[in-house]
Amino acid sequence: MSKGLLHHIELYVSDLKKSTDFWGWFLEDLGYHSFQKWENGQSWKLEETYIVFVQVKEPFSNNSYHRQNVGLNHLAFHASSRQHVDDMTQ
Repeated sequence: MSKGLLHHIELYVSDLKKSTDFWGWFLEDLGYHSFQKWENGQSWKLEETYIVFVQVKEPFSNNSYHRQNVGLNHLAFHASSRQHVDDMTQ
């Protein structure tokens, strides 16, 4: 058991396809692999941690995201080098 380590992150998104297109390549470049996929969601896993994207249900889709609102501000990942970050940014 990995007591105290992050098990998973679940993010509700307004457009599942756009979100998974954007995050999929990024997570795979960091070593994650596609873990689960279903009609309204998809996840990627690295060792014991996984990240889940779920399509938000219609009644909640009108709430727009702003990083300075209450809630998640950002996710930060380790990279192999500064050059790796620069390459991913391109």
